[in-house]
Amino acid sequence: MERYSDYDDFAQTYNRHWGSFATRILPVLDQLALSDFPTGTAILDLCCGTGQLARELTGRGYKVTGVEGSEQMLQYARRNAPEATFSNADARFFDLPVDFALVFSTYDSLNHLLTLADLSKVFRNVYNHLQTGGFFVFDMNLDSGFRSRWAGTFQIVSESSVVVVDSTYDEDEKLATMNITSFSQNQDDNTLWRRNDIVLTQRAYSVDELTKALASAGFTDTEVFDARRDFGWREEGRAFFRARKA
Repeated sequence: MERYSDYDDFAQTYNRHWGSFATRILPVLDQLALSDFPTGTAILDLCCGTGQLARELTGRGYKVTGVEGSEQMLQYARRNAPEATFSNADARFFDLPVDFALVFSTYDSLNHLLTLADLSKVFRNVYNHLQTGGFFVFDMNLDSGFRSRWAGTFQIVSESSVVVVDSTYDEDEKLATMNITSFSQNQDDNTLWRRNDIVLTQRAYSVDELTKALASAGFTDTEVFDARRDFGWREEGRAFFRARKA
């Protein structure tokens, strides 16, 4: 089965330095969906990463299933959220015997789908796994976000790792590239340091493209929210989408 595995070599670094996004995004999910759904509700965390959001949701009593293409990311997710259920599968092709009241896909995970055709496969797959009346909530980097935030180099330095990130954005092709070099101690053996070099690519889609693709998949009542204007975030160019299965 095909799966998205680009994060395999990035899993340990992601778990250390990027997983905290879950606590930042949780208040947004509260406003857009969670406040209307009781504990025990079945939630799909699509592209669940290393499981920090799943941990927050299961801690509130929700029944969470995480889908992730990277088996290495899931190794951390199972440790971080032992009460959740996880499946190693691709967002375009996963097939679960459960329907969900809510599906979340966060931290611009879906920008990694590099064609509108593949992104539409994800939307149709999510629609087929949603209960009637259920909501699909996700965020995306838009063109303005890539232009403002995916340029230049930054570093993360800690006692157990050094990460250098160099980002570029091709405005004509709408493709953003992040070159990451990390040196990190193995969490199971703190005497061993390892270097990883990976390249991650995302594509910018317009709001119009995304809303039309959602409608083609069957979704109705799609609403679009600006992270800075509607939720007080500092960064520009990140949009949240909430679509309903009628």
